[in-house]
Amino acid sequence: MKKTLLIAISLFTVFSIQLSAQEITGKIGKEDLINIRSTFDNSPTNIALLNAITHNDIKKLAESRKNDGVINHYFSNRVKVSGITNQKSSGRCWLYTGLNTIRPLVQEKYNLSNFEFSQTYNFFWDQFEKANLFLEIARATANKPLSDREVEWLFKNPIGDGGQWTTFADNIMKYGVVPAEAMPDTYQSEKTSMMSRLLRRKLREDGLKMRELANSRMSEEAKHNAKIEMLSEIYRILVLCLGEPPLEFSWQVKDKEGKISESVVYTPKQFYDELIGIDLQEYVMFMNDPAKDYNRLYEIQYDRNLVEGSNWKYINLPNEQIKEFAKQSIIGNEAMYFSCDVGKQLNVVSGILDIDNYNYNDLIGVDFGMDKKQRIETFESGSTHGMALVGVNILPDGSIDKWLLENSWGADKGHKGYLTMTDRWFDEYMFRVIIHKKYISKDILNILKQKPILLPPWDPMFSPEM
Repeated sequence: MKKTLLIAISLFTVFSIQLSAQEITGKIGKEDLINIRSTFDNSPTNIALLNAITHNDIKKLAESRKNDGVINHYFSNRVKVSGITNQKSSGRCWLYTGLNTIRPLVQEKYNLSNFEFSQTYNFFWDQFEKANLFLEIARATANKPLSDREVEWLFKNPIGDGGQWTTFADNIMKYGVVPAEAMPDTYQSEKTSMMSRLLRRKLREDGLKMRELANSRMSEEAKHNAKIEMLSEIYRILVLCLGEPPLEFSWQVKDKEGKISESVVYTPKQFYDELIGIDLQEYVMFMNDPAKDYNRLYEIQYDRNLVEGSNWKYINLPNEQIKEFAKQSIIGNEAMYFSCDVGKQLNVVSGILDIDNYNYNDLIGVDFGMDKKQRIETFESGSTHGMALVGVNILPDGSIDKWLLENSWGADKGHKGYLTMTDRWFDEYMFRVIIHKKYISKDILNILKQKPILLPPWDPMFSPEM
């Protein structure tokens, strides 16, 4: 009976697909091809374009000459920062960005010319906690079939090295921080692809086991012990790839005048509390997503790295309001977590982000005309990279023409490791900025009291920064 039912379901599925295929019309006929071919004439201009484009980099050919030297890297207001970090071949930009926003506080407090936190330390705990969250969600959704969209999304995305502000804040507040020398980078932390592949493979296997456990008659204690065994294997993989996180460490520094401090022993939490001591929950995430209603609070399902952590919540606002709060933060000498679609119109050599850097319309002779809302809805644009927003150029009339970003691609990328973003580019490709509450007006803070609109993790706008 069971086998017959499965065959019937399979036949129904195939038949449904066939019916759907029959409903799709509009095949290309011979006359259509003749008409289409006739639209491309062998004019000298088209032949020159054909020769150029088939033998050269399209982006280089589309680079706009009129932008050369027009935009400089001078700013009226800039957060006091120094030293450029490098995430190498990893998706840890969100972690670099978060740590880079609090790094200036340490440099100023101890009069240091340079300082860097260990990204590897917090990355270790991010991966470990994400593994635990995946296993718990696998157990919580065990009553749903593997074909369910939520379960399918879960097993497609069991773990990754990307993230955003909420994952950063929860990680830091639970595990603290350590200086770079206490847990330096490894080959695997700088090139995370193989480690991530192995973690995904093991977690998918364990996820299936968690589904079986959830539906078994085992005691809760036995189920918990089984999960701990799974996490012990994840811990082993992480230790072998990243090293074991220190429980405590000694720290000693030399300041700008050459004075050497006493060596002090800290735990990671003590180190954060003494050097930074900021409640990261006091920051607010803003989004500019014209595909959704403004002045509303939104929450992304499952978008966190701790079981007990917070889902990603944000206020959706027009750009002009976000810019005003961001400007005040820079004037107050506080860097901000910033994320955007960095690959769009980026000239990585000059370090300029501007909407006129590349003109594909005129080169190809085809109009690429979607606005920001349409690009989001069709997955053409979304947040891909996080950086620290550290500067703004305010003109005499009070208007803004550009912003400064501290990147994590090394000092040889962009303008000495920084990117200059025009205000027009901000409008088109900025998506998220995290700003302390003290720079935000009361009417906007009141939006945090709203019941958030819950969005699924596969929403077009939401993928972790890499």
